[in-house]
Amino acid sequence: MTDTVGFTLNGPLVVGFGITGQAVVRALLARNHRVTVIDDRPSPSSVEVAADLGVDLVIAPDQDELVEIVNQASILLPSPGVPDHHPVFAAARLASLRTASEFDLAQLWDNRPLVAITGTNGKTTVTMMVTDALERSGVRAAAVGNTDLPLVQAIDDPSIEVFVVEASSFRLGHSLNFQPTVATWLNFSPDHLDAHATLESYRQAKASIWSNLGQMCTAVVNIADPIVSDAAPSSDRGTDCTAVDSVTGVDHPQIQSFGTAEADWHIANGVVMGPTGPIVEVAKLPRQQPHDLDNATAAAATAFAAGATMQGICDMLESFSGLPHRLALVGEAGGVRWFNDSKATVPQATVVAVSGFDSVILLAGGRNKGLDLSSLRSCVPPVKLVIAMGDSAPELVGVFDDLVKVEIASDMADAVDRAADAARPGDVVILSPACTSFDWYKNYEQRGNDFVRRATERLVA
Repeated sequence: MTDTVGFTLNGPLVVGFGITGQAVVRALLARNHRVTVIDDRPSPSSVEVAADLGVDLVIAPDQDELVEIVNQASILLPSPGVPDHHPVFAAARLASLRTASEFDLAQLWDNRPLVAITGTNGKTTVTMMVTDALERSGVRAAAVGNTDLPLVQAIDDPSIEVFVVEASSFRLGHSLNFQPTVATWLNFSPDHLDAHATLESYRQAKASIWSNLGQMCTAVVNIADPIVSDAAPSSDRGTDCTAVDSVTGVDHPQIQSFGTAEADWHIANGVVMGPTGPIVEVAKLPRQQPHDLDNATAAAATAFAAGATMQGICDMLESFSGLPHRLALVGEAGGVRWFNDSKATVPQATVVAVSGFDSVILLAGGRNKGLDLSSLRSCVPPVKLVIAMGDSAPELVGVFDDLVKVEIASDMADAVDRAADAARPGDVVILSPACTSFDWYKNYEQRGNDFVRRATERLVA
């Protein structure tokens, strides 16, 4: 069959059989489509799931087999994280096989409003904030996408009125016709260069969140970020623009901005402000670091465009205390505060994390995902000591060696002990790795939990 979004589902090929891949396969099978699945390194549980579902799971096909499978497919549906250099994409280009994402499938089968949020940093936090603001406004909302709940699975719940989609570059980059009702781009810095072919391809994937917006849609733009601002639809036409371009005839979305004092949503005189006036005093917010205020204004702008009330937004802002592993306070003892920021897997996130403090002992390192770590030099000051960990420890020594003392830790227990021994009243100890966790840990949550456990032991000792 040929669908209204311009591709056929007679023989879809799913590549990657993790959480999202399995959700896509289940959704296709439920709609009577025969599916072929490729996974180069499936887990034992994935193999069992494939057998239970009765799908053809091809494990690590050679080039000839891969080409044959691609030539028989009607559409390629890669899972998030399948790298651009995977040979399936070259084979698809040679076969003129189109690529789509779970977002395309979800919009093919469901027409409820979608609120999409992307950005190198903060998208999980803002997604949760927007979802909460909508719920407090009486709108049944669900946080989906780059979470434990793929959008293509979430649409099975008929009670949801609005889906708040955490939109990763992996999903956006492979989408054909994704059109959210509200689309927010928070910020941009280098990331995922181990998976994207180039930094430009990563940028293009992020920018595609605005590719299909029409007159009834809203783009929420960080005008303080030049990469984001330059990509904004109709950014030269000011805010609240709803018009048709006289040259192209293309409908332009409405624009709402944040990020500077001149933006629609901003901070002025200690108050979070919207286009219609004050919302809440900053002093009433549980989190008040500079990046927290950026998240607050971005979330408020997005939630309001999605249908939240000002009261719902205010209630959300006054109650939001942050998410686990995102500059979360572990505890304080002897005048030293300890923070877990294990989610910081890129240098810019670490730079932002330390910027709100006066004297920092930084625990950083892990597996670098092809990024330039030299931007971490701007952390000095306030960083006075770096505890380097994991595969990237030698690289961090090179980054900081002429600026500040660097000690290499053998494991997390050693890192925490070194930080505790060096800390003095007024210091903060922050785990903000700027790298992934995949050298020592399964994921950033496991890394953060280990840090919290060991830091807590020192706090109560």
